[in-house]
Amino acid sequence: GQSRPMDGTTSRKGSPVRVAVVGCAHGELDKIYETIALVEKKDGIKVDVLVCCGDFQAVRNPDDLACMACPVKYREMNTFYKYFSGQKKAPVLTLYVAGNHEASNYHMELFHGGWVAPNIYYMGHANVLNVCGIRIAGLSGIYKRNHFHQGFHEKLPLNDGTMRSIYHVRETDVFRLLQVAEPIDVFISHDWPQRIYHYGNVQHLIRRKRHFEREIADNSLGNPAHTKLLNILKPKYWFSAHLHVKFPAIVRHKSGGTTRFLALGKCLPRHDFLQIISVESSSSPLSSSISRVLPTLEYDREWLAIMRSTNSLLSTARGNVQMPVHPSFIRPFQHHRPPTLDPQQQQQQQQQQHQIGASSSSSSPASASPSSSSRYDFRPTEEEKETVDKLLKDSMPKTPSKGGEGDNEDAHNDDQNYHLKVPENFQPTSVSWDEKQHPKRGTPPTMFVSNPQTVEILRRLKIPDIIGKYLSGEEEKEQKQQHSKPLLSVVSRENNPEEIDIDDDDDDDD
Repeated sequence: GQSRPMDGTTSRKGSPVRVAVVGCAHGELDKIYETIALVEKKDGIKVDVLVCCGDFQAVRNPDDLACMACPVKYREMNTFYKYFSGQKKAPVLTLYVAGNHEASNYHMELFHGGWVAPNIYYMGHANVLNVCGIRIAGLSGIYKRNHFHQGFHEKLPLNDGTMRSIYHVRETDVFRLLQVAEPIDVFISHDWPQRIYHYGNVQHLIRRKRHFEREIADNSLGNPAHTKLLNILKPKYWFSAHLHVKFPAIVRHKSGGTTRFLALGKCLPRHDFLQIISVESSSSPLSSSISRVLPTLEYDREWLAIMRSTNSLLSTARGNVQMPVHPSFIRPFQHHRPPTLDPQQQQQQQQQQHQIGASSSSSSPASASPSSSSRYDFRPTEEEKETVDKLLKDSMPKTPSKGGEGDNEDAHNDDQNYHLKVPENFQPTSVSWDEKQHPKRGTPPTMFVSNPQTVEILRRLKIPDIIGKYLSGEEEKEQKQQHSKPLLSVVSRENNPEEIDIDDDDDDDD
């Protein structure tokens, strides 16, 4: 099941970070960690971080299993629940994005990402994180044209329809990731970027998977939104899963730079489901003296700035939602970003953003259309990133001193990025599986559970929890109290040449 290093693994004496990549995990954590341990022992190496490309299946109990979109005969508890309960602990820092076979009710608690078990971190709908100085971006879900432009409208209890639509990629998440300007080292997704197969041995792929031939011929296989991200962000590596086959490719971008793509299979004997690579950081390492001894997870200040500036764009509308656009755009995504702003224009945008932030925190953020803002370029300014630094530093929990009083300055004066460390604040929000209970007799939960991790990060960033408010029913109660029209604005779909125009009907729900 394991493969040789993709890029020539170097000794731990150097700076590269060893990343273990897994395709579809399917809840087989015991087998995955055992395989990594065997490779480490055989090759005399130590893996810094494990990234999983979806279908992770963080199933805590039979009720979670009942929320997984797949035929009942394929639903299995597998081994995640042992790590959730504390019976076992993940031996390596683990990050993952969601696929199309997940305990979606659990993920709803962690829209922006969070620990699903000690040392296992779900990246949320979209995210950028730092590990040992490398930047890892991720986007959960698979593509479905009919749902791409919609808001995040799914609520508990999930039915057959929303159990599937909830894992379909939304334009809002793609738009937010397109605001990332600093280099990305690793991007992980579940389904493949559309047309990536033309950059590898496509005939070998067809021989392995004959049923892909028609979709490859008409270029409908894969996710067109991922193709946009691949061409714009140009990450060093892009890892995917979903199609249960190993497939490498190399994309040489016209404007310079190269992306090494690798898809991996599912965790089964004689399947290529795991590979270990060495990744050099595109920027200066963060807290490298600490993280090389014990890899730690850090927030990305640019991404947190994007989270703050685009929070008001989140919509729970069941209809289609339009993202802000630059008025000079002529063709869809001819340029994903407007021209670089001069200092005066940047100052104007900052003032607009302060106004947006003030209005979204003083009134319901869903009361206006996401496209009502005049701001269209959300690439963070230096001032916005400095604001993130200040907010996180000011909200750091106090470190108890020997005298018993709080003091967090001396403990962190040797690490300038201490405020970016993701706190190890996992808290269980449900019960773990009682093995005496039949695993397939669970009931989909009807009540949303607010996760303390989500509450905490949004509190520290001083932005409202738009999604949580909707899921908990708090927004609906406010609407009734105000005797107003529904706060969620549905933007009609007109012929708009500036939108993220993706016209594809592919949806592989297998």
